[in-house]
Amino acid sequence: MKIRMDYRSANQAAFQALLKLEGTAKQLNPDQTLYELIKIRSSQINGCAFCLDMHTADARKLGESEQRINLVAVWKEAPQFTERERAALALTEAVTLISNAGVPQDLYAEVRKHFTEEEYVGLLLAINAINSWNRVAIATGMFPGCFER
Repeated sequence: MKIRMDYRSANQAAFQALLKLEGTAKQLNPDQTLYELIKIRSSQINGCAFCLDMHTADARKLGESEQRINLVAVWKEAPQFTERERAALALTEAVTLISNAGVPQDLYAEVRKHFTEEEYVGLLLAINAINSWNRVAIATGMFPGCFER
């Protein structure tokens, strides 16, 4: 496999803008394990191997179990996730696939049972950040290990 381009050096301003978005999203989401679960689920949906590889490794570093990492794709059928995590994962799916059905009112209400308005906006920023990274990685041909060579 060959990367199409190193977008980081091709357009430094764009890369810095994404890093700033990422930094703000991370700051607004202090539960770093949940933050990684969001990144994993969005990357699965979008088919981003580069990001999926990165964020499963990051989740492991935070102490996340292999079982839970493996079950993120089927979280609805797995009792290993809390109600709070389920709400965040459902929102991740809805926002990542927003053209399918938007964010239905019942989902919004469920998420708000577990997250304040400020936290909800933080979740939205996290979901949008990983969707941006996924789209850049896929469009530039990134793959696991492409920058390690």
